[in-house]
Formats: sequence, C-alpha cells, structure tokens
Amino acid sequence: MSNPAVIITGGTAGIGLAVAQVLSREGWRVALASRQLEGHDAARDWIAADPTNRAYVATDTRDQARVDQMVAAVLERFGRIDGLVNGAANPSPIAGPIEELDLSPLLGDLDTKVVGYLRCAKAVVPVMKRQGAGSIVNIGGLTGRSSNTLSGLRNAAVSHFTKTLADELGPFGIRVNAVHPGIVETPHLRELFQSEAEARHCTPAQVEADFVAQIPLRRVIHPEELGRVIGFLLSPTPVPITGESIAVDAGYSRGIYL
Repeated sequence: MSNPAVIITGGTAGIGLAVAQVLSREGWRVALASRQLEGHDAARDWIAADPTNRAYVATDTRDQARVDQMVAAVLERFGRIDGLVNGAANPSPIAGPIEELDLSPLLGDLDTKVVGYLRCAKAVVPVMKRQGAGSIVNIGGLTGRSSNTLSGLRNAAVSHFTKTLADELGPFGIRVNAVHPGIVETPHLRELFQSEAEARHCTPAQVEADFVAQIPLRRVIHPEELGRVIGFLLSPTPVPITGESIAVDAGYSRGIYL
C-alpha cells in the first residue's frame, strides 16, 4: 500500500509529534489531532512544510461527536484511514492514603485516556472494516505494570481493552496493540529531574544517573525510538502481532507477565 494514512491523537507535542515525524519519513500521510494547535509552533511548522501529506484536525477525545467529526475530516482529506495512534492523555498524579484522595482528577484522566481511546477506536473501526484492514496502537505507560501508584490503573485498563478489541477485530484484519513507554527523553522529564534534585538537594545529573542505574540498557528512551516501534506495529505490510502490550523501556520494567 502506498501513502497510508494515520491519525495521531495528542500528536502536536512530545511523544506524539515525534511519532508523527517518524511515520512521515516512512511514507505515511499524517493527521495530528489535539484540542488546539495554538502554542504548538513545532507542530504547526512541521505541517506547513508538507501540507499535502500532513494535516491538523481539532478534536476533544472526551466528546464522541467531536471524535466522529475528526475521523470524517481525515477521511475526506486523505480518502482512507489505515492507522490510529491513541496518545491523548491528561495524567493526574493520584498519591497518598486512600482515605485522603480526591478522585475527581482520576475520573477526568480516565475519560481522556481510557474512554477517549475507546471513542477514537469506535469512530475509526467502521472505516477500517470497509477497507478490510487497519492497525490501532494505544500508548499506555509502565505504571500499569506495577502497584506503585493508583493512577496506574488507567494504563492497566489500556492493556485490557487492547486485548479485548484485538480479539473482536482480528477477523476483520484489524490489529490492536499497546506500547508502554519507559523513561522517555522529553522536556517534562527534565522538569521531573529538576524538581527531584531540588527535593534531594543534589543536581539533576545525579538524579538522572540514579534513574539510569536502574535500567538494564543504562539509558533513557528517545521519542523517535518509540516512533519506530509504533511504525512497525502499524506497518501496512501486516505483521502477525495483535493484542500485545509491549514495553519500550530499555528493560526498565521487571514483570514477566502483564
């Protein structure tokens, strides 16, 4: 298949934009989707450099009607949709004794990342069924593989519905997988290192060294590397992988099974 088309939600910054850039180099036509493009100059410039094969569509994954409009707009623009990368999230740290927790931020997070992912799949699957093939990749996170934080339940839920949808959609030639990024090199990571350094009265470099020492490959992940893994899973030349939750973490997670 030449010039396949993909939607990337949460695609205007960070991991989402890096994934888009990798897929574009691999020949994909890319539609970036987010609540707004304002303030995302790198994404705006990237789209402007090749407006024939790159597009932006505003959406809100908390609203099924807007998600449906997003899919319709991309279908009108590119004529087909071969891939969906679910990456829109609004993570809220949920920590502390259970009796003291405010769960309202968690509900908002789940509506974006878990139910929002399902809304996007619901909208795009009919298109993929008509085409006879497609691939969906859900971006989760390593917190779903441990009991360290209650907010990890959102990523455990991503793994669960990934497997469920893979079972349902496999007979239609649609593959569904999840990737769970480890410690990824982003501006947000640098902010975390800085805040941790201030709390520990040390340097950000020392904090990073401590993190890296826990990783078998002794390094963090670069967003482009995650993009290459997602590109493999999206490949228009189908690979017989579906229903899997794949850690892209340089060996950081230690679980045998999920």
